[in-house]
This record gives sequence, C-alpha cells and structure tokens, in this order.
Amino acid sequence: MAEAATEIAKTVGENAEKTVTVAPTNLVKETETTVTVATPKTVEATNKPAEEEVKTKETSSLVGKLETEVEIKASAEKFHHMFTGKPHHVSKATPGNIQGCDLHEGDWGQVGSIIFWNYVHDGEKKVAKEKIEAVEPEKNLITFRVIEGDLMKEYKSFVITIQVTPKHGGPGSIVHWHLEYEKISEEIAHPETLLQFCVEVSQEIDEHLLAEE
Repeated sequence: MAEAATEIAKTVGENAEKTVTVAPTNLVKETETTVTVATPKTVEATNKPAEEEVKTKETSSLVGKLETEVEIKASAEKFHHMFTGKPHHVSKATPGNIQGCDLHEGDWGQVGSIIFWNYVHDGEKKVAKEKIEAVEPEKNLITFRVIEGDLMKEYKSFVITIQVTPKHGGPGSIVHWHLEYEKISEEIAHPETLLQFCVEVSQEIDEHLLAEE
C-alpha cells in the first residue's frame, strides 16, 4: 500500500507541472479574407485558479482579427490620400456605402483627430465616430479607432487599419484592410459583412480615382 501511494503521489506531482493550452487559434481562410479568432494562450495549471482559466478562455474567444486585400489600378499614394487628405470626398466615390464624413476635432489626416462617418451597412444607415491613431505616409498607412457609434453596441473595441502598397512589377496597388476587435458577447457575429463593405468601398474609390485621371 505504501509503495502504491508513493507512486500515485509521484504521478500527481508530474501532472501538476504540465501546462494546459487554452483556446487554440481557429484560422478560417476564404478568398481574399482571413479571420483569426482566439489567440493561443498557455496557462499553468498549478498557479492559476479555475475561475481565472475560464476568464482567459472567454476573453480569447471574444477577441478577433479579420483582414483582406483588394487589388486596385490606382496608385497607392492617391488611394491613401483619400483617407488622409480628403476623406470627406469618399462619399462622392462610393455614395451607396458612405453618405458623409465630417471633421469633429483636429485636422484631416492628423493623429488624434476625430472624424464622424455616416454609412450604410447591411442595408441600414449607421454612424461611427473614429479617432485617428496612426498615420505613416511613407507606408501609405492609416489607423482608425472607433470610439462611438453603432459598432460600439456590439464591440468593446474596434480598430481599422488601411495600408496600400504598390504592386511589384506593374501598375496598380494592393489595399490591405485589417480589422481588430473585441465582441461584447459570444452571440455577436464576427464582422465579415463589414469586411465585404470595405472591399466594395475600395473598388468604388478606385473607379473614382481612375475617372479623375
């Protein structure tokens, strides 16, 4: 009996040192679209209580990243300038999706400035107040953080990054949209329809820029 008890204690001790991997990455790939959900997290079974492990699982399943690339014929600089220098002209390029854009604070294309958008998504008129978090002209990159509006009814945070890169070996560019967000609950869907909205906006802005040439 003593030897058996010793062996059991040894086995328990070994198992206590192992780590438990929670919420593995679930990567869904579609044409032009990548959705990344639930970043992998490793939790030490011996050092964290059960309720903290559950919290880790819930948080990781609510956080997601979604991205797509759109091939356009316009230059990277011109497309980038639409969102930095004259986002109030975007509604002229894609009136069915963007109905208006107003500057609430700061200056167009400047970090810290606040912009208010009127748009149509899933057949409904919506609004979004966004703060410009980053602008990198040399990379044709701009990042917006949504701070108010319809998206905040379903997401705790929502960040949109648009980067445009020239195509290698020919004219045209690639528009890369990156959405990073945290849902308020499991019942909320990942914003895949919003990504399709971004694709349509990109294509119509491209047509508008080409018509201006």
